[in-house]
Amino acid sequence: MSQYIAAIDQGTTSTRCIIFNHAGQVVACDQKEHTQIYPQPGWVEHNPLEIWVRTQEVVAGALTKANLTAQDIAALGITNQRETTLVWDRATGQPIYNALVWQDTRTADICTELARDGGQDRLRTKVGLPLATYFSGPKIKWLLDNVAGARARAEHGELCFGNIDTWLIWNLTGGASGNAVHVTDVTNASRTMLMNLQTLDWDDEILQLMGIPRAMLPRICSSSEIYAQVKPTLNAQRSPLNLGGVPIAGILGDQQAALFGQTCFSPGEAKNTYGTGCFMLLNTGNQPIPSKHGLLTTLGYKIGNQPAVYVLEGSIAITGALVQWLRDNLGLIQQSHEVETLAASVADSGGIYFVPAFSGLYAPHWKDSARGVIAGLTRYINKGHIARATLEATAYQTREVLDAMNADSGVPLTALKVDGGMVRNELLMQFQADVLGVPVIRPIVAETTALGAAYAAGLAVGFWQQIDDLRANWGKDREWQPAMPADHRAILYRGWKKAVTRTFDWVE
Repeated sequence: MSQYIAAIDQGTTSTRCIIFNHAGQVVACDQKEHTQIYPQPGWVEHNPLEIWVRTQEVVAGALTKANLTAQDIAALGITNQRETTLVWDRATGQPIYNALVWQDTRTADICTELARDGGQDRLRTKVGLPLATYFSGPKIKWLLDNVAGARARAEHGELCFGNIDTWLIWNLTGGASGNAVHVTDVTNASRTMLMNLQTLDWDDEILQLMGIPRAMLPRICSSSEIYAQVKPTLNAQRSPLNLGGVPIAGILGDQQAALFGQTCFSPGEAKNTYGTGCFMLLNTGNQPIPSKHGLLTTLGYKIGNQPAVYVLEGSIAITGALVQWLRDNLGLIQQSHEVETLAASVADSGGIYFVPAFSGLYAPHWKDSARGVIAGLTRYINKGHIARATLEATAYQTREVLDAMNADSGVPLTALKVDGGMVRNELLMQFQADVLGVPVIRPIVAETTALGAAYAAGLAVGFWQQIDDLRANWGKDREWQPAMPADHRAILYRGWKKAVTRTFDWVE
């Protein structure tokens, strides 16, 4: 009997394969980074073929570390960086261009033009999203408009669009060799700006508005069902697909996967994931709730034939990526984890604020024209203060999102479940509790994104029978209580709000 579930977690900077047991514990993990491509300011790309190779490598690596074969794996779940957009040739499997990453801002003019009639929120009632460079729809339009011959080929059914989940499943099920499965799930589809939140199908009026042929789009499925089996045949790199015959049974965008892995199954439960960006999701139940405070209304998950579950989401573009920037661009640290030691070398930020609007501002401001600033600099400031302001920026941005979430939901959050790579940073977690004024709770299994994809796949094949089985797996590792006086919290946050205004309208 198959004793394990595998999850592919394809993120912005790396790809992982994690194998879980029935208790939701990590049995083995393998991870590899891929190249970040910056052709010009504001442009961010990935090589889809490199991501596919890395995916195969980490699957093989995880199985080898655990001494397992495909026969030991009951199902495969997939979770992915959302909104990252690619288009490929249906016959050859070759991308027509690099993938446009969710952070990429080259579609600003497209979004501005679409907003001329009806404003930035003209599509929000249908899709729950503002017109912004973040989402996939304008990225597809850019590719069709700027790659020679792409639009005609798309209209003739020769091209496939997919976010990374769709690309991986297409390749895992045979790719250009034939009969590949071209699907996505409701959570990823809800991030394209092309799916109607009520019908859970592509919206023909929006497709016509953006000039996107329906023929190139994947079929929208639930987040937990058996989509296909991994093909055991040789792939283009002439290496065996190590999970041949295993059913692919779960798909969730990475932030929805973290919500699922944190077992936030009841309305009012929320989580915050600290990764390249930062994403807070609040379960709002079976009806979408329009946001009046700059949040996104989007799909949380859909299990088989059960009703869809919706969420309010606050998306922050740059959090962990700011630490990487200190490391790679400024050389202030050699490894990312060193930021905590450097930040702890000073008592506070010295009065500076670092607003990392590198790709504009996401929730709750939605200003593509914003750019990053460090405000309040004096001769007193050293690299320790900059490191501390880097961490504090994540906490302040999260506070802005939480305030908006409280206002939209009408239910003040009493505690925040957290996950992602930055939650091991004790200084950040304490400051986060201080700035929010509520406890911050880290689970025992911090790999909640991959775990959520594993849970979705396991439910589809009966590895877990019901969501109550998943709740029983969740356990608390650490809790941080707020220790900052309320008046000091208010002073610091007022300074942050002032610094944010300094980023506005930098790009004319």
